[in-house]
Amino acid sequence: MWLKLRKYFLTGLVVIAPISITVYLTWKVIDGVDGLVRSLLPAAYNPETYFAVTLPGIGLVITFVFLTLLGALAANVMGRALIGLGEKIVNRMPVIRGVYTTVKQIAETMMAQSASTFRDVVLIEYPRKGLWALAFVSSDAMKQIEEKTDGEDMINVFLPTTPNPTSGFLLFVARRDCVFLDISVEQAVKYIISAGLVSPDDFEKKKTPAKEIRKRPARSK
Repeated sequence: MWLKLRKYFLTGLVVIAPISITVYLTWKVIDGVDGLVRSLLPAAYNPETYFAVTLPGIGLVITFVFLTLLGALAANVMGRALIGLGEKIVNRMPVIRGVYTTVKQIAETMMAQSASTFRDVVLIEYPRKGLWALAFVSSDAMKQIEEKTDGEDMINVFLPTTPNPTSGFLLFVARRDCVFLDISVEQAVKYIISAGLVSPDDFEKKKTPAKEIRKRPARSK
């Protein structure tokens, strides 16, 4: 009897926990944006001034409208001229210039619709020989890196951390030392976040990686 009650309780906890955490985090984000917008918005332009109740999500709506109008302005000739003028002013500031340039490059890379973020999922030996880690191939390494490594075919590899895959390390690895996996980046991210405990439903373990590991050519000494 008690074992069944314990089983039912744990099942209910597993069902309700993801929903509760999702609702809580969503509400905190909405409430945080609303609070920030209310503090910046003049009372005369705040819709809540004319209503007797608080409007949840009004900050998100105002932010969406503002960003849309800003994007439309930036797409015009006049908007591009103003942005160019602002960037020239920022580029004259020693410290702010570096921060602005870095953030802009990251934002443009992440928001670019035509550019692919990661191309392939690979296995690399890290942090030592005999231990394997999942990593993502971002692009080919710069020519100078290949020249300094005796002409090796080098690729840029991002090694994410668990359970937060947004942080990690940029590694330059020889292509021949990588084992390419037949899974998508989304599947690999799910696998990393769960620390290997939960696999995606369509994730299938194949024998190809093991064969590639055995057949991988030995490193040249």
